[in-house]
Amino acid sequence: MKTRTEALQLLNEFTASPSLLKHALAVESAMRWYAKHFGLSAEETELWGMTGLLHDFDYERYPEPAAPDGHPFHGNRILAERGYSDELRTAIMGHANYSGVARESRMAKALFAVDELSGLVTASVLVRPDKSILQLEASSVLKKMKDKAFARGCNRNDIRVGAEELVVELPVHVANVIAALREEAEALGLKGI
Repeated sequence: MKTRTEALQLLNEFTASPSLLKHALAVESAMRWYAKHFGLSAEETELWGMTGLLHDFDYERYPEPAAPDGHPFHGNRILAERGYSDELRTAIMGHANYSGVARESRMAKALFAVDELSGLVTASVLVRPDKSILQLEASSVLKKMKDKAFARGCNRNDIRVGAEELVVELPVHVANVIAALREEAEALGLKGI
């Protein structure tokens, strides 16, 4: 199995944007949190984490969605060439609805469920006066979710569908992702000013 160090090197090879790098780390954190929550082994937790870390690694270079050479199709070919598992690659393909790849595994469903929500949680933190996730409540994020002008790039329907597919009530799912990102608040730049 590939290591996190190898996955991080690949991410940094293809991604320069600090915000996209932090998004990858946030999704990795949420994936690891859920793997532990579901009682998975250390090896499975590592796989879940790497899946989150690499889910958008090709986005900056190949942003054209649904194009044969766009995200995540191009990245899938790179991951295959570099020896990443079918399970990881299938989950990454499934996080993009337009890929046509069904989310059948719990890992694939978790990736889809935490991707957009990690972005919304991060955006909710960054507009707080203290810029800290440490006191952020799920109710605040749910309120922001209703405001369509806030963090327009976060697909609210994907967040709802993701929670349903993962079979976790939306308020609980939001609280879970907040808890996951709190554990890595300093690395994610969400500890506050």
